[in-house]
Amino acid sequence: MNPADRPPVVFVPGMLCDADLWSAVAPRLPGRVVHVAITAPGIGGMAEQILSAVEGPFVLAGLSLGAIAGFEVARRAPERLAGFCAMSTNAGAPTPEQLAGWAELAGRTGCGEFETVVIEEILPTMFAGRVPAPALGEQFLAMARRIGPAVFRAQLAAQATRRDALAAIAGLHCPVLALCGARDALCPPEFHRAIAAQARDSAFRVLPDAGHLLPVEAPEATAASLADWLCEIPSLQLYEEPPCPRS
Repeated sequence: MNPADRPPVVFVPGMLCDADLWSAVAPRLPGRVVHVAITAPGIGGMAEQILSAVEGPFVLAGLSLGAIAGFEVARRAPERLAGFCAMSTNAGAPTPEQLAGWAELAGRTGCGEFETVVIEEILPTMFAGRVPAPALGEQFLAMARRIGPAVFRAQLAAQATRRDALAAIAGLHCPVLALCGARDALCPPEFHRAIAAQARDSAFRVLPDAGHLLPVEAPEATAASLADWLCEIPSLQLYEEPPCPRS
């Protein structure tokens, strides 16, 4: 396959994250990568943002809300997916408790408490420990501040429109990688085990001592897991030159 014809990897970040989420992962992957921002106030709109970012088939790597938007891509255009990495995510429908929690966060943000919400409510859930290393916390906070309160509220609204995605995953013919951290307080390994169990062609990998933001907290292991998985997709012949990196 001509390298120019190989499907790109489309990176889709999670809530309050931007392309910097992948800054230590993307350079470790061979081939072309594309970054997509998800800002629509509904999962359907986010799926269209992903689909319009590239032409033809692509490998989708989404974290958290990015993977949830990817599940909607799987419903709308499964033929476009050459592979799907669902990372640090949840394929289930929202619970009443989640809906109430997102509504509260949106209300507080609308009342000017964005910084407090991010620091006190969101940051403690992003890494393996509630108090992350300063560099990790600052990287997340910098992304969150760039995203800002308006997009955050749109992302919270989108979360409320999601639905159970297990049937969509079961309908995919492309390889699926469910990748998570062993210490993810938001999306534990059992969520990803359920995703892998539904997929026809699946891999399930857990990174030890890592929380929710795998590409920030464990970039080398995350990149190695992605690269190894991509190299195991013979039908794509994605990365023949240079040789596939190994963990």
